[in-house]
Amino acid sequence: MILPLTAMNEPSITKVPRLVIGAPQGRSGKTTFTLGLLRAFARQGMAVQPFKKGPDYIDASWHTAAAGCTCRNLDSFFMGKQEICRSLSQQSLGKILSIIEGAMGLYDGLDLQGSSSTAEIAKVTRTPVLLVVDATRMTRSIAAMVMGYQHFDPEVHIVGVVLNKVARARHEKMAREAIEAFCNIPVVGAIPKDVNLTIPDRHLGLVTSGEMHETDKLLEYFADVICDHVDLNKVLTLAQSAPDLPQYEESQGLKFSKYAIKSIGLTPKIGVIKDASFSFYYPENIEALEELGADVVTINALVDSQLPADLDGLYIGGGFPEIFAAELEENITLRGEIKRAGEKGLPIYAECGGLMYLGRSIITPSQNFEMVGLLPLDTQMESKPQGHGYTIMEAKTDQTWFTGDTEIKGHEFHNSRIINLAPYVKFGLKVKRGHGIDGENDGICYKNVFATYNHIHALGCPEWAERMVRLATRYKQAKCAQIEKVAGQ
Repeated sequence: MILPLTAMNEPSITKVPRLVIGAPQGRSGKTTFTLGLLRAFARQGMAVQPFKKGPDYIDASWHTAAAGCTCRNLDSFFMGKQEICRSLSQQSLGKILSIIEGAMGLYDGLDLQGSSSTAEIAKVTRTPVLLVVDATRMTRSIAAMVMGYQHFDPEVHIVGVVLNKVARARHEKMAREAIEAFCNIPVVGAIPKDVNLTIPDRHLGLVTSGEMHETDKLLEYFADVICDHVDLNKVLTLAQSAPDLPQYEESQGLKFSKYAIKSIGLTPKIGVIKDASFSFYYPENIEALEELGADVVTINALVDSQLPADLDGLYIGGGFPEIFAAELEENITLRGEIKRAGEKGLPIYAECGGLMYLGRSIITPSQNFEMVGLLPLDTQMESKPQGHGYTIMEAKTDQTWFTGDTEIKGHEFHNSRIINLAPYVKFGLKVKRGHGIDGENDGICYKNVFATYNHIHALGCPEWAERMVRLATRYKQAKCAQIEKVAGQ
């Protein structure tokens, strides 16, 4: 018997030197500045913890590479205030400071109140903001803009400015003097215009760090620029000015503790396909499976020819299977093993790219590529996003992965759409916000497979990890019972 989750005491701290890196708008240079800052501190031997506001996987992977420490996402759409502060506190243990990169403009959110904005994260965590401003074609006017951001929300504490894309020394001098005179906050850096301070783009955002052969060289260059043009001591001093983290009442029982799996002598083995084609995973999701007692093993769909022995569950995250479709198609042996395992009832949870992989084919503008063929559908790539943004799903009653009528918050971002879907397919989710598969439904259910465009975070949906481990354990129990039956004959 599997026992329910119970809360677990975990170490935490309230005094966390920290900064939010915000900007008036997207494309101001937040990410390159943050990456350079992280690498600059890290190569000085300082342990720095990166965070990314929002659901972004790709920026987070770059943060991890820059800091040498796993980046975590902070998102007020998924998580309650206590979960956000707990994550910030726990992950900052043993670190000199924590850096939270924002998204879009500082006050841009889902509604008039700025819900799920970078400013909301700054307020929830009471974290000072360092504002990165694109100084192109502005001098004194920058002070007026910064002053507006200072006074727009009195609860947001902007403590410093970094000027980006500065043309020349006179440009910097005029902007710096105006900000420090009228806004009464320091300019801690002025970064010159530099076409090399960029990361290649793709339709879902930046190219993932793991795909760039010269990632480390690029990060070192970013750090060199930051060291030359930003006062790191002032940045650290501003981070140390942050007040203690606030304490909020528990909103949900979101901490994980292990099921009593060992009491019945079973530890389910769950495979996670993680490689260049499938790289979109929140570390908390993997940790939740492990904390619940699962033995998590990694699979590379590009090179591994077989599934691990005695596998009891499979988790396939998102990524760019369309970019690596030829290599995925070429690995016929693994595709066949996954299909046979799914037909035999192996619990499989697939998100976005994983959904595409389990279908019959991926259709690009130039070619069709065969995939696993476990689900009766094809995926067609389009030039524009087919689903983009936060989602709210309602679990239907006739599926095994979520409690019926449960509201599930997530997000989607995909340039593909499902075509040639068999009419008999059963859906597990009703779309209340977002697009899903057809604007009304998401979560294709087939045997013990659940495949969806919706991405979820374990801190916002702990039931997912519980059900994954529960189904994997039952699958293992059934295998053991069958072996005993055969042995007794």
